[in-house]
Amino acid sequence: MDPHRSPPTEARRGESRASNGPIRLAGAPLDLCAYPAETITNRHFRSLELPPMERIYLPPPLTSLLEGEPEETLHFIEDDNRGAILPEAVATLDGTPFYLSVKGVGSNVDPYSWRTLDRTYASELSDDARVGRRLQQGRETGSDRIITGELWLRGSPYGGQGLEHGMTALKISERADLTSIGGFLIAPVVKLSLLPLGLEEQLRHIHWYRKYPGRMVQELRLVPSNVRVYFHAKSTVGNNIRQVFDQFRIDTNGAALQFETNFLRTTVALLTLFARTLTFDVARGTYEGLDFHDVWLDKDAVVAPDGSVYFVDLEGIEPVSVEKGGVPEKIEDQIYRSLYELTFAYEQIEQERARRFGSVGSRKRHFEAVLGDAVKDDPFVRLRTVGGNAELVIQNNCQEESLYTRFRAVDR
Repeated sequence: MDPHRSPPTEARRGESRASNGPIRLAGAPLDLCAYPAETITNRHFRSLELPPMERIYLPPPLTSLLEGEPEETLHFIEDDNRGAILPEAVATLDGTPFYLSVKGVGSNVDPYSWRTLDRTYASELSDDARVGRRLQQGRETGSDRIITGELWLRGSPYGGQGLEHGMTALKISERADLTSIGGFLIAPVVKLSLLPLGLEEQLRHIHWYRKYPGRMVQELRLVPSNVRVYFHAKSTVGNNIRQVFDQFRIDTNGAALQFETNFLRTTVALLTLFARTLTFDVARGTYEGLDFHDVWLDKDAVVAPDGSVYFVDLEGIEPVSVEKGGVPEKIEDQIYRSLYELTFAYEQIEQERARRFGSVGSRKRHFEAVLGDAVKDDPFVRLRTVGGNAELVIQNNCQEESLYTRFRAVDR
């Protein structure tokens, strides 16, 4: 993707623009070699000319398994265990700068020990001597990463990505209105790049116990940063909020309060995704909505410079069906699933805001005020006072008042 080109999408009302222009992301350097590839494209992006994304991006040790030279070598930085991200913004969606992230570029961590997963170890793992020899001939690099053929998490090869999981993420991306599903923000998958069959068969020989049988892909997605909430990143809200404030240029109390508000606005949307996507299946007489499976707020979402949270690992979001009586229970369960992670991260943000710019008094009253401001324009959630306490009234996409759910947010 041309780093100076942005998809021709206008910023929508209600979406925040990053101040002072896009930032350059920080992280450990990781060079990847680009090769042409067959791709599957998100329908929202088919009208755009994105030829540099018709690619796979391989770590140098794996280039010896392909014939020919790469088209170019790009300077990425590390992003999660099996991902990489370009440090400069490549596009603007809804007023927010986005960066190219590639999921499935290999790992340098042995999943079953503390040993580094490098070309030497990979050649020892290979049950094909020819693959082992070719790996040893790969280009030297300071940080080896390996895509293996080990069956991992049922639907993916360790260090890579499987087509089944990739298609789930692509379908969720296509369901969104570019970056939003009813206020729930996502980092969209633009393309799935299929690894060549010859490369795939060689990688399958690199395994510990079980071989992954399916097609291998990479997800080429657009993300607003590489800062996660707590896990799977060197810089997180939970671990080093001071660095996050500095990196995101949060230098006034007003900016910090807006960051807090955007964080709560978007995480409340995440906690109420089932209600926001609720539909009624007339044929089955059941209600269906999106739910999370083996993905979590703390490790599978990233935080934009304005505080908005975007879910980035979409392979674990799928529709579930329940009877009418189970709808309120499912809505409440989904809230509790991520409520602790929301509250923990909010506390880190508020403590850093207070450290830099001064306390505002009562913890609960301040939280209630920020929460009220965060949901004031939310079509599915409103905050009201009941018996002196604050509760969220969660409506639903079916607009069925009998299924509205009340959740106590603050006890005074």
